Amino acid sequence: MTIALAVAAAVLLGLGFVLQQRVAQQAPPEDSLSFRLFADLIGKPLWLAGIAAMVGGQILGAVALGAGDVTLVEPLLTTNLLFALVLARLLSAQQLGGREWGGAALLIAGVVAFIAATRPGTGAGTVAEPQNWIFIGLVLVIVAGLVALARRTSGSAQATTLAAAAGLLFGTQDGLTRAAMRILDGGGPGELLRSWLPYVVLAVAVVGLLLAQSAFEAAPLRASLPPITAAEPLVGIAYGITVFGERVRVAPPWLAVEAGGLAAMIVGVVLLARSHMFAPHRHRRHPQVQS
Repeated sequence: MTIALAVAAAVLLGLGFVLQQRVAQQAPPEDSLSFRLFADLIGKPLWLAGIAAMVGGQILGAVALGAGDVTLVEPLLTTNLLFALVLARLLSAQQLGGREWGGAALLIAGVVAFIAATRPGTGAGTVAEPQNWIFIGLVLVIVAGLVALARRTSGSAQATTLAAAAGLLFGTQDGLTRAAMRILDGGGPGELLRSWLPYVVLAVAVVGLLLAQSAFEAAPLRASLPPITAAEPLVGIAYGITVFGERVRVAPPWLAVEAGGLAAMIVGVVLLARSHMFAPHRHRRHPQVQS
């Protein structure tokens, strides 16, 4: 059930990313990293459909995280790129090439190898508070540095940097969501609402969404999807091991397979996201010069 939920979440997330980017790329460049960007996008039905798909994917992902380990669910969520590619292929009416097939094979092989090698196991079941706050603080410092760097760049470089920051926040959001689901299962909605977790999850989700939309606005998906898709599971897995104490196999042979699986996942993500199907379908608008 956990695997089915995670794959269903990946389907909706891939759909959401493609739909959002097709609209966000037309937003005014000056609204990047500003909440005005949401005002530009909120009235676009296609963008709203993308947000609805993304929210649906996050809900299914939250249920999967509540039922299983982060180290199991996160690698499966990276397959959202496969489903994004399928949608992009339908929209572009182009054929899949060697890059796409090779990237898909590497991504799937990496996910299978990593899960098989780690053999995820449930940890203590409680959040280690000191590690939790240290982890969140470290992520926020890195995100702030990436945003500051993005402000000094433009185009693909800016999109990649902002997308990496968004991926870091989405991975942290996944870990925090699992912690919130633990409280919900143990104490019910009242206990959850009395904790700080749902409010931090919401804040992290909104800022992550703003960074992702700014990345989508700055350049085509081939610049923004790889860092989002790669950073989110890496941070989520690190959160599960560090904060939840999830057990993974650490014998040298298994570590080698785990590292190889992660490397294959990342290379597969990059190959898929750099497909010509994720190239822009129209150029961004430029102001007309009066003669």
